Amino acid sequence: MFSFRNIAASVLALAISAQAQNTVTFVSTDSVDRTIYITPSEGVEGMDPVTVAAGATVAVNFASGFIGNAYAVQSGAENTPGMLAEVNFQGWGGMTYFDVSAIVNPNDVDNVRLMYPAASPNTPISGCDPFPCNNAYYLPDDVQTKVTDQTNIIVTLGGGSSNATTKRDINNSNNGKNYPRNLVENRY
Repeated sequence: MFSFRNIAASVLALAISAQAQNTVTFVSTDSVDRTIYITPSEGVEGMDPVTVAAGATVAVNFASGFIGNAYAVQSGAENTPGMLAEVNFQGWGGMTYFDVSAIVNPNDVDNVRLMYPAASPNTPISGCDPFPCNNAYYLPDDVQTKVTDQTNIIVTLGGGSSNATTKRDINNSNNGKNYPRNLVENRY
């Protein structure tokens, strides 16, 4: 029997399933096992650490509106924050804001390297391969945050080669427009 109620329920179910899943995909590019520590902003739900084996790819799903960062610690090393992969899903205008930040420890050059949208790996991109470069945060007032409508962000780990990074110069002007840091911190 044809029913508008059944159609409405089907449309609602389809709309819910079509909502974007917020994902950060960690890609190990070398032979080092790492633990990823995820630190949410105040008032945002936290997550357990994630292990990324050498050469592995691990996708981590985040709640709608997640704001925070992640850093990697090599197996056997002390848990000390280093290079940060910062992200704000469903930020201002519903967009995803992200950047690689060297503010905490600019000497951590063998863990978090690059961040970019999975569906368009050529732009925008944040981070360096290798460090240092002019495409990461070094000072709190740097203007280096990137923006995308994508909700799956790749974060490369380690000093190995990744297919997404070998075919372009990450220091060129094709890396997308830069935005102020307040957008990744959800301060408009």
